[in-house]
Amino acid sequence: MVCAIGCALALGGCSDDNDVDVADGDGADGASRTAIVETANGPVQGLIADGVSQFLGIPFAASPVGDLRWRPPESPESWTETLETTAYGDFCAQTNTLGVFASPSASEDCLYLNVFAPRDMDPEAELPVMVWIYGGALFAGESDDYDGSKLVAQGDVVVVTFNYRLNVFGFLSHPALDDRGQAVSNYGLMDQQFAFRWVKDNIAAFGGDPDNVTIFGESAGGRSVLAHLVSPAASGLFERAIIQSGAGLPTTDLASAEAEGVAFAEQVGCQSDAPEQTTQCLRALSVEEIQSMALGYQSRQILPLDGTILTQTLDQALTSGDFNQVPIVSGTNKDENTLFIGLAELNSGSALTADEYTSQIESRYGDDAEQVLAAYPLTEYDTPGAASSAVTTDSDYVCPALEEARRFSQYVPLYAYEFIDRTAPAYAPPVSFDYGAYHTSEIQYLFPLYAGGQGTPQALDDAQQALSDDMVGYWTRFADVADPNSDGTPDWPAYAGDAPQYQSLELPEPVTRDIADLAAAHYCDLWDALAAN
Repeated sequence: MVCAIGCALALGGCSDDNDVDVADGDGADGASRTAIVETANGPVQGLIADGVSQFLGIPFAASPVGDLRWRPPESPESWTETLETTAYGDFCAQTNTLGVFASPSASEDCLYLNVFAPRDMDPEAELPVMVWIYGGALFAGESDDYDGSKLVAQGDVVVVTFNYRLNVFGFLSHPALDDRGQAVSNYGLMDQQFAFRWVKDNIAAFGGDPDNVTIFGESAGGRSVLAHLVSPAASGLFERAIIQSGAGLPTTDLASAEAEGVAFAEQVGCQSDAPEQTTQCLRALSVEEIQSMALGYQSRQILPLDGTILTQTLDQALTSGDFNQVPIVSGTNKDENTLFIGLAELNSGSALTADEYTSQIESRYGDDAEQVLAAYPLTEYDTPGAASSAVTTDSDYVCPALEEARRFSQYVPLYAYEFIDRTAPAYAPPVSFDYGAYHTSEIQYLFPLYAGGQGTPQALDDAQQALSDDMVGYWTRFADVADPNSDGTPDWPAYAGDAPQYQSLELPEPVTRDIADLAAAHYCDLWDALAAN
């Protein structure tokens, strides 16, 4: 099924002791500094904030500009003087902010990462490492929206966030670019794997265990986790995986992706019969020239099977078991698509009407529209927008995720969840209906005061903070021992047997429920049948 933008967004503090004296003293700005840490490229020094050590804006790859545009990432130049890493680096050029989800950027000098570690770092500690991949449909998002302090302080882990190339900058396929025997096309995924390698090479100096790395991400970040699970190039780079609202891994063959790239080159006036001339022209374009045309470039959402980073579809991997077999946590939110219906309402200035809802369903589902409208009648919903959201939430998120969980569980330990707190604070402007447990709403329970790039931060109330504590406990415990359970949280059984269960992340505390009930609530029999047609 072709996904609309709602499913294509396959998207994206605690404070105690904000100023802590350390042996290395305070910086010129008065903020306390961390100890100096030696990385493979040179020494870095961060700051103490929110009770943890924060190293912000560490270059993990060379700036992908000039001749490095549309090439695999390369190591940055080394340095000898201590690099002050106390501010986030630029984030990657993007063409759509998805409302308040992300912030505009026109920078290609963006391959920076951030390390959040305990205040008193111990290189011998060998703490679990959690590497976050932000969402944004692979054309928006940035790492500096995600504060890893609570995960570190409560869970005793090391957290890494990073930027990766987006949109046409990160996912252009073109035969003139793809002729040097190197990995091609999926440059954004290459950046992610390059960051994983940096973690393997450097994280021990920050107190992390390079042999206990969990990758986790939401939306496009969750889909990226899926990509790395099936990527042979990611083998050995991580030991656990968490997929948040990231069902599905749309792919296409390389020839089709390259044809799309040729059309893009024609649009910007660079296509010629001489490959070298084409590449020179493409690499000479300004960021603004590329951005002005990139909204028409669709391969940011459909990843090419390039033969190196991606060699097979997700379905093929799940059929054969030929993927990077690690323990997995996988889940979705109860009202995923309300965010996108709300963004559409904000953009248009008007709420979806009953006629528009019917027309929308008929346009998307054709001969199957009657079945869909019968399952989701307007009489069962407060507004047409709520009905439309339920359709896409079920068809594009929950039911595909449950099917993937079932298939993954045949090979690896898997823990399933649904985030169901419909009182979750909304960082986007209000619309004509409640957002509920919307796409991205669970992020603020892991990363305090998450509000996208331009949204309004909202504090959690006491009950929500308790749920946040449980979720952080689950996520960090899983990162530690591949099992989310501990004495401090309600029991969460693994997906197993003929009557599998999942954890409902709800107030006042998480509850274990049957997967069959979750599937029924989201009409998965209908969607599984339509998907099989």
